[in-house]
Amino acid sequence: MSMTVQTLSSGWSFKDRDSSEWLPVPTVPLDDPYLGFKELDARWANEKSWVYRTVFEKPNAPAGSTIALVFDGLDTFAKVKLDDHIILESDNMFLGHRVDITKALSADGEHVLEVEFDCALLKARELRAQDPKHKWVGFNGDPARMAVRKAQYHWGWDWGPVLMTAGIWRAVRLEVYNARVADLWPQARLAEDHQTAEVTAVVDVDGLVDSDFTIQFTLSLKGKEIASQNISVSGKTTQVTFRVNLPDLWWPHGYGEQTLYEVSASLFHGGQKVDHKSKKFGIRTAEVVQRPDKHGKSFFFRINGRDIFCGGSCWIPADSLLPAVSAERYRKWIALMVAGRQVMIRVWGGGIYEDDAFYEACDELGVLVWQDFMFGCGNYPTWPEMLESVRRETTYNLRRMRHHPSIVLYAGNNEDYQVAESEGLTYDYEDKDPESWLKTDFPARYIYEKLLPEVVAEHSPTTFYHPGSPWGDGKISSDTTVGDMHQWNGPYLKPLVDFITNNQ
Repeated sequence: MSMTVQTLSSGWSFKDRDSSEWLPVPTVPLDDPYLGFKELDARWANEKSWVYRTVFEKPNAPAGSTIALVFDGLDTFAKVKLDDHIILESDNMFLGHRVDITKALSADGEHVLEVEFDCALLKARELRAQDPKHKWVGFNGDPARMAVRKAQYHWGWDWGPVLMTAGIWRAVRLEVYNARVADLWPQARLAEDHQTAEVTAVVDVDGLVDSDFTIQFTLSLKGKEIASQNISVSGKTTQVTFRVNLPDLWWPHGYGEQTLYEVSASLFHGGQKVDHKSKKFGIRTAEVVQRPDKHGKSFFFRINGRDIFCGGSCWIPADSLLPAVSAERYRKWIALMVAGRQVMIRVWGGGIYEDDAFYEACDELGVLVWQDFMFGCGNYPTWPEMLESVRRETTYNLRRMRHHPSIVLYAGNNEDYQVAESEGLTYDYEDKDPESWLKTDFPARYIYEKLLPEVVAEHSPTTFYHPGSPWGDGKISSDTTVGDMHQWNGPYLKPLVDFITNNQ
C-alpha cells in the first residue's frame, strides 16, 4: 500500500489544566503582548500548565500496516494521551517524535488525543533546586532556564520579552504505511578541478521490507532528469552514487549562481510506489581557513576555492510566538539581507533550530548560514539525562538540516565560554580528558568539545565544527588574533547624549 498522511492541524481545543472550560484553537484570549506593556499583563500565563485536545477518526489501515502519530515539535514538558492512555512523554522542545499507535487504535470510530504541557517556568526551578552544587550562572533570563531544553529567549533577553509558550509548535499528523522512506541524505563531493562531482544518495527505510522492494533514485537539475538508477533494497540502508560531469556549482549571492540539484527516492513494492522523498542540495566546497599570519591565525570562509567576505547579520527568532512565522515571512527577511548585500547569517544559540523554510530560503537566495547549537549565555548542567537528550536533539536536527548547501559551520554555543571567563569557572585548555571536564564547575565543556563534535562527525562530517561563538583555540574570547570574537565595545553602548553632541 502507498503511504497516506492525515494532518491533525485543525479541530483542537485547549484549556488551563486547572480549568474546566475548553477554548477553540485558534483563540487569542490575551491582548497583543507586543503593544506597550501588555507583556506584563500576559505573564500570568507563564506560570500555568495547559492541555490541548482533539478528536479524530481511525484512518483506513489495511492489515499489517503501521499507524504512526508524528509530532514535529512539542513545547516542552509534554505528556501525550490517546484515549486516556499515556503514549509519549517529552521534555525537549527541539525533538520530533514518532509513536506507533497501531495497537492503540484497534477499535474503529473516534479517538481522543490530549497533550498536557507542564509549566516550563516552574519545572525549570524544580530542576535547578535538585542540583544546588551546580553553578547556575549566566547572562539574561532566569538561570534555571539552563536546566530545560527549550528556546532560551522565552525566559526573556536583553532584546526581548518573557513569553513562556507551551503547545504543539510544529506539525502533527497520522501516517499509515507498510514501509516508508525514513531519511534521504544527498552528499556531494566536488573534484579539486571542479570538472566532476560524485553525488551519493543514502536512504534509510523503515517498516517491513523484503526482496520485492526496490528504490528508484533520480537526480535532476532545473526539473530535468540527468541520471536514474533502480536498486534492490537489502537491509535498512540503501545508497547509490552518480557521477556528474561539469557540475553547476552553488555559490553565495554575489559570487555566482545558486544552482540546486534535486535527488529523489521512490520506494516500490512489486511495481507499486509506496513512498517517495526528495531533497534539493548544492554542489560546492566550503572550508574555514585558519592559517598562521603575522597577527596570529586567520579565520575566514572559502567557497569553491574562492575567499568570501562574510558581511552579515545575527538572526534571533523572528517572533516570540513561533507558529506565527510563515514561510513567506522567512523569505522576505532573507531577501532583505540579499538586498542589503549581506552574505552570511548566524542562527543564534539562544533561539531555535530554524524551520525548513528558513534554510530553503538561504539555499535559494545564496545566504551562508553559521548555525549555533542551542546553548546561550550560560553554564549548562551535564546530568546523564541531559547529555542523552542533547545527543538525541542534535542528531535529529543535523539529519534534518545537513543537506542544505547554505550551512557552512556549526558552533557549539553562544557566549558560554565568555560566561566561564566572567564567572571564573574552571577551564584548562591543556586538559584533554573529557571525563575530567564533567567534574569541574564548567561541565558543559564536555558538550561543546566532546559530545557535539562526535554528533557532527557522524551525521554531517563535511561541515566545519567550531566549539563556541566566540572561540579561539582556548584563548580568551576577546582575543582578536584567533578565531571569532563578539564586539562588545561598540558605539551603541555609549550614552545617546554623547552621540548627539559629537554629531551636531
